[in-house]
Amino acid sequence: MLFNQNNKKNNFLPVFVVATFGLNVLTILLLMFHQSMLKRLSGQLPQSLVQLVDGRAITIGSQENLERNPETIRRFVGETMTMMFTWSDKQPPQIVWQATSELLSGDMRRKFEVETTQGIPKGVLANPGGNAESLLLIRRISQPEKIADGQWQLEIVANRLIFAGYNSKDGEAIPFNKKILIRALDTQAISIPNVENPLYSAIYRLNEARLEIANICDIQQKKCP
Repeated sequence: MLFNQNNKKNNFLPVFVVATFGLNVLTILLLMFHQSMLKRLSGQLPQSLVQLVDGRAITIGSQENLERNPETIRRFVGETMTMMFTWSDKQPPQIVWQATSELLSGDMRRKFEVETTQGIPKGVLANPGGNAESLLLIRRISQPEKIADGQWQLEIVANRLIFAGYNSKDGEAIPFNKKILIRALDTQAISIPNVENPLYSAIYRLNEARLEIANICDIQQKKCP
C-alpha cells in the first residue's frame, strides 16, 4: 500500500514539471506579443485634443517636432520683424532690440543689430527722447520654402518709415527687402515673460511657436548660408 502511494507521487512530479514549463513558455510568448504591440503603437503618432478659444474642441494629428505650419512661420516672421523695427520715444530702440533679439539665434544678434540701427539719425540713438518713431510696413511675405528638416527660407518685402523730430510729418522710407532663414527649436527659448512689459509678453507668446531667425540676407541672394 505504501509502495502505491510513493508511485503515485513519483508519477505526479513529471506532470507538474511539464505543466509549469508549459505555463512559463506561454507567459514568455504573451510578453513577446505585448512588446511587439507596444512597438507598433509607439511608431504611430497619436491624436491630440485641442480646445479652441471659443470653447470648441477639435482632434488633430500630431506632427513631428520639427514640422511647422507655413502660416505659423509667416506669422512668426511678420510679427517679429514688425516688433523689431517699431519703436518710439516711449519705447526706445534699445529696449525694443534687447527684447526682440531673443527671437534671433545667438550668432545672429550682433550681426543684425547693425541692420536695426541703419537709417536712424545719430541724435536719436544718443537721445531717444526726441519724439522719433520707427514703423515697418510689410508689403509681402512669401510662402516658406523648406530647405532642410526644421529649416525654411522665405522673403519679406517691406519699407521702414522713420520719423525724426517734432516737425517731421513725412517719414523717411528705407527699403527692407530680405531673405530670412527660419529654424525650428525643440523647446521654447524664452521661459518666463516679463508680465510688466506688454512687449515682453507679446514676444513670449510669439516664441511659443518654437521658432527662431537663424539668418537674414539680401533678397538678391539665392539662399541664406
